[in-house]
Amino acid sequence: MPDPATLLGPGQYAVAVPNILVVDDEDVVRDVVGRYLEHEGFTWCEAADGVAAHRAIEASPPDLVILDIMLPEMSGLDLCRWIREESDLPVILLTARGEESDRIVGLELGADDYVVKPFSPRELVVRVKNILRRTAAAEPAAPSLLETAGLVIDAGARQVTRGGRPVALTATEFDLLWCLASHPKVAFSRSQLLAQVWGYDAALDAGTSTVTVHIRRLREKIEADPSDPRIIATVWGVGYRFEP
Repeated sequence: MPDPATLLGPGQYAVAVPNILVVDDEDVVRDVVGRYLEHEGFTWCEAADGVAAHRAIEASPPDLVILDIMLPEMSGLDLCRWIREESDLPVILLTARGEESDRIVGLELGADDYVVKPFSPRELVVRVKNILRRTAAAEPAAPSLLETAGLVIDAGARQVTRGGRPVALTATEFDLLWCLASHPKVAFSRSQLLAQVWGYDAALDAGTSTVTVHIRRLREKIEADPSDPRIIATVWGVGYRFEP
């Protein structure tokens, strides 16, 4: 693994190189993912089970976790639940093909994304880059503060309040809300939101269920009645629209 130095060249990191925790009970998966991460200039560490990963995160929190759902000792879903209770640490789930229910549960627990096994390590690294790019501290584009629909959305502080009370959002949920709220009355398709928020192009099979689940979680946090949403409206046959 490369030293966590500062890169200013091809890696394009102006701060310490992001460190990725790879959690999988298969040695070959950890090794392959790790080598691809190294090739892109990341540092990485590893854990073979959920308990070891829990300890690693407590001892030295990484910048992102690549997390297999099927783990000994402590399942990936249980670990994801604990991570989300403690922080907004980005999580990418690794799931078995056909286990859609696990993917949906993982997204509902607050995972930022998922990749289905067998997967392309190159695609996985692209997803890592996209998530870290979104969560990296940067000067927000003006305007940086929106007061709309009973919400105060501060892009600089990456904070949201509703009725004066803070709303706890994950990094992805905040980016999704900002994308919609900063374009009021504009209907976005799920594919457009995947491109705008997740940074995926048509070449990546990201799956629109990712957007659907994140919209559901967002509504649960900002709507007075999530079953009858008035802020994030569904545009049937298209996608979603923010109502100011």
